[in-house]
Amino acid sequence: MMPQRHQARTASSPSRLLAALGLLGAAALLPACTTNPATGEEQFAALMSPQQERQVGAEQHPRITQQFGGSYDNASINSYVTGLGQRLAAQSEMPDLNFTFTVLDSPIVNAFALPGGYVYVTRGLMALAENEAELAGVMAHEIGHVTARHSAERYSQNVVANLGVALLGVLTKSNELANAAGYGAQAYLQSYSRGQEFEADTLGVRYLTRAGYAPDAMASFLTKLDRHSRLQAQLAGRSPDTVDQTNIMATHPRTLDRVQAAREAANVGAVANPRIARNEYLRKLDGMLYGDNPDQGVVRGRDFIHPELRFRFTVPENFTLVNGQTKVQAAGPNNSVISFDMGKAQGNPAPRTYLQAWGGNLRLSNIEAIEVNSLPAATGAARANSNAGPVDVRLVAISGGNGSFYRFAFITPAQVTDQLSRALRETTYSFRRLSASEAAAVKPERLKLYTVRSGDTAASLAAKMPPGPLAAERFATLNGLQAGQVPPAGTLVKIVTE
Repeated sequence: MMPQRHQARTASSPSRLLAALGLLGAAALLPACTTNPATGEEQFAALMSPQQERQVGAEQHPRITQQFGGSYDNASINSYVTGLGQRLAAQSEMPDLNFTFTVLDSPIVNAFALPGGYVYVTRGLMALAENEAELAGVMAHEIGHVTARHSAERYSQNVVANLGVALLGVLTKSNELANAAGYGAQAYLQSYSRGQEFEADTLGVRYLTRAGYAPDAMASFLTKLDRHSRLQAQLAGRSPDTVDQTNIMATHPRTLDRVQAAREAANVGAVANPRIARNEYLRKLDGMLYGDNPDQGVVRGRDFIHPELRFRFTVPENFTLVNGQTKVQAAGPNNSVISFDMGKAQGNPAPRTYLQAWGGNLRLSNIEAIEVNSLPAATGAARANSNAGPVDVRLVAISGGNGSFYRFAFITPAQVTDQLSRALRETTYSFRRLSASEAAAVKPERLKLYTVRSGDTAASLAAKMPPGPLAAERFATLNGLQAGQVPPAGTLVKIVTE
């Protein structure tokens, strides 16, 4: 494509000078900084008023809830979390703000807050927490984001950043420069800064201790969170040092040192007889849904089963399944990957036609029509380049009728394709529809409490977890134990059962 030619103009043209002066005038009219009552620091958040914060929170609340699978349908747990949140919020500088606390029906370990007092924790996070004090530490941190008005601060900074970007574009005649600068400003402002995370930690420690909890709860949960994040990376076939971008470690980048520094900055005294409430908390979790909700499909060892859509398939040995928000992936040896999702075509094309359109620029070869357990399908392969070298890609599209397709993408380093070919072919032909009775038989996994007995070992306790890799590590991480550690007889621990 040839670049378009434009008549050159100077930055001093009347139209550009007027536009620039208008933007400078707008910048001069921006409100000044104010003192935040929670942090005591000067803050530029005047472009979103507290009333607007509540409006934004109310508008976004149903969307966020839907995005994370809805609110968890358990009146007892919801009431418990709301009561805990209200006790913490009452210790803040905004005790009269009508906070809303929601438990999200998601296995992802995360917590966050919207402006206006909307605070969320996932059931995945609740399952990982060891006691009420740890959950209180997470919630106090999120309340700190609200009282520090970090969303309003980020929004106000965003407006100014965009105004500066627009002025830069006017003065330099460069749309490209303006767009690039705008992207940088937007990217920087998307996540809370380290300073904001430190403020939320400092305020969280304040609220936590005022409510009668020891500030150590924040640090103990952060340690467990780090172990959980590393374990999940291993299960997904990634380096333990990588972090899932949906995990709280990604959305709230904090380190143990910074949390300890925040505790010192909060300048709080020791709490006499701090509330831990371990057994009380664990009994609240007894029977809570764990892992995938069957409505979104479940992982059972090497099997992925979707009772709602009524299908299942099995991945090869040494592949680890992970059920994501939009697709299912299995990580295998030598960085091989299986990716599964669903697609929808206009009309009702033949599988071969759909496969070619889905393959796009892959230049598929050896395209052939096949049948997978009585379902029409098509497959084709291509060689592609990756950062790690050449890879082979095989696509399989299985018709679900009415233009819907079940889609497999098998990606293998070229040097191991022949070795894995048969096992991956078996995965293709393991796909089948479920009968109504088979779908009804799929039960969710749930947290159950077990009282440690004399004679229990680390191996016998790990055996009470669902089958799958790293069972001992999964049990230890779930219960905040070191590898091989066996709690004293009479101790309540969490296990996972159907």
